[in-house]
Amino acid sequence: MRLCNLKRGEGLSLGVRTRHGVLDVEAAARAHAVFAPATTDEVVRGNHLPSLHALVARCERDGSFHLREEEVAFGPCVASPQKILMVGMNYRGHSVEIGQPIPVTPVLFSKFANALLGHRADLPLPVGVASQFDYEVELVVVLGRRARDVPEGEALSRVFGYCTGNDFTARDLQFRTSQFLLGKTCDGFAPVGPWLVSADEVRDPQDLALACRVNGELRQSSRTSDMIFSCAALISYASRHMTLEPGDILFTGTPGGVIQGRPEAERVWLRAGDLVSSEVEGLGELSVTLR
Repeated sequence: MRLCNLKRGEGLSLGVRTRHGVLDVEAAARAHAVFAPATTDEVVRGNHLPSLHALVARCERDGSFHLREEEVAFGPCVASPQKILMVGMNYRGHSVEIGQPIPVTPVLFSKFANALLGHRADLPLPVGVASQFDYEVELVVVLGRRARDVPEGEALSRVFGYCTGNDFTARDLQFRTSQFLLGKTCDGFAPVGPWLVSADEVRDPQDLALACRVNGELRQSSRTSDMIFSCAALISYASRHMTLEPGDILFTGTPGGVIQGRPEAERVWLRAGDLVSSEVEGLGELSVTLR
């Protein structure tokens, strides 16, 4: 199933992608007098997929509750995680391009929920405090079950689904100190979406193509098979140090091709007006415009 959060004023409501368009779950549930979760976050934290499948089936022949995808205003496909975990230098190609040794353990850091942003949104650049803006397409894992000290062989059973993400970064802030946080978690610096795709629709998270384009120009192109630590290994490792809860999201690292990886004289940083599009195979294309 492919879920999304629809922007409704200052709030969000649940949508499901179908062959007829995006089902407005709130409107459909009200018309059929049935309960439905309000957002993707409620779906992730409860056992709601069976009832959603039933509602989609009931609306199969009625287009009244379907929205045209091109007209939908998307919120972030996960809006209220307890934790946003990030992984640095998790692709061999990226480690090589920035001249760093292959890590022997996962490099973890974090972002906060203020950084979350939806598909087709404007990303506000913190002009005046930073100028070296960079893209990082990433496969994002969304936890669906609590994970504490989980073995690697069982880790993927804790996953609800996957989505496309961009670990947007201000490099000058990132390297101002030894801590990455300031350059990573400005408002809008963690776009995710448009779809939260349930795990049953992803055949193998370690064999997916990734791409990032800036104004239509291909900048990153790789596969998740280039990861140093697999999704399962990352979940297992993180769960040995902290309890992962349903709704927590894990950005799994970016491949080679970032601006930071170019020779210094060839680095042209992103600027206002640029359209950055990130894509993970089978999960959809996530686009934001820098403002």
